[in-house]
Amino acid sequence: MKLILTHEVSNLGNPGDIVEVKGGYARNYLLPRNYAIVWSKGAAKQVESIQKARDARAIHDLETAQSIKASLEAKPVSVQVNAGDGGRLFGAVTVSDIAEAIEAGGASVDKRRIDVGNPIKSLGSHQVSVRVHPEVVATVNLNVVAAK
Repeated sequence: MKLILTHEVSNLGNPGDIVEVKGGYARNYLLPRNYAIVWSKGAAKQVESIQKARDARAIHDLETAQSIKASLEAKPVSVQVNAGDGGRLFGAVTVSDIAEAIEAGGASVDKRRIDVGNPIKSLGSHQVSVRVHPEVVATVNLNVVAAK
């Protein structure tokens, strides 16, 4: 099935890319979550506007990406969450929580660029990666602390 991606999908593509995927993957995952739209001649005209929006958000300069990486890795980020007595969280730390904590620290990061790996469900120190640029990945030290 031929689709036009509207969001970044790991191991598939970026917004505005035209991809060919299996029907079940498209019907059960990409289309219900609005990550893609079905390709048609009319929809193909939207590709240009999607790519312009992506270019406006993207960091083009490698040196700028390196400086953002250095600022993200310079200091740990603290996230306050509700936790039980044993240090176990009520739920998990989401990428939205991490993005808000990074913005509170002074940097701006798109939550779709944050890769958590395994869900964070305990207090303590964790590491998450942030794709600043296609060639630059920052490792952010994350301190999960209990809210008072």
